[in-house]
Amino acid sequence: MRIKFIAPLILLFSAVICYGQTVTKYGVTVVNDTSFYKKEVERDSLNMLVDIEKFIPHIKLDIKYATKDNFLGMPVYNKPKAFLRLPAAIALKKVQAELNKKGLGLKIYDAYRPYSVTVLFYEKVKDTNFVSSPWEGSRHNRGCAVDVTIINLKTGRELEMPTKFDDFTAKAHPDYKNLSDTVKSNRTLLFNVMSKYGFRKYPTEWWHFDFSGWVNYFLMDIKFEDLEKIIL
Repeated sequence: MRIKFIAPLILLFSAVICYGQTVTKYGVTVVNDTSFYKKEVERDSLNMLVDIEKFIPHIKLDIKYATKDNFLGMPVYNKPKAFLRLPAAIALKKVQAELNKKGLGLKIYDAYRPYSVTVLFYEKVKDTNFVSSPWEGSRHNRGCAVDVTIINLKTGRELEMPTKFDDFTAKAHPDYKNLSDTVKSNRTLLFNVMSKYGFRKYPTEWWHFDFSGWVNYFLMDIKFEDLEKIIL
């Protein structure tokens, strides 16, 4: 009879030693407690999430998931905020500085995304060709992915790209070829400048870039409003 209790006891013990982490119904461990996050930042400052709008001068935000202008047609964030891990934020700041020399700049559509939003996306779409799988989590959940485009600083207008944000067609793929020379040139400019500073393009979305070393950061499910209370 005692053997029957071993598995539940092991699970309970595992939950206890995770302090500040939760194993989700999809089997991944996520950080959902700000106290755990703060301890990890104290241990290694590279774990720090920074507020991109404060960290990078003159950067523009268009956080689609804080509006209805996204593939779900409803807001999933309470605030239009963008956060990234410190190394990714530093690299993105260099991208912005280089573009500024050309009279251009970045516009951010999305950055850190709480894991619960990734679950919501999957449960609405049920297609991992278009959204991240909740049993792996997203690079966005690690604070190491950013969705961006380029704007003209004088006009504030976006440079013409292959599609709008959140387009699920083949035209959004970074290797799609049936485009005008202008669009190809704009897309290449974005790819080149992001790649130069450690960002890698995503196979199906021209706007999505993963920062190198993303695998070293834990998945997070902390809301924007809770992050604002504890980060710079």
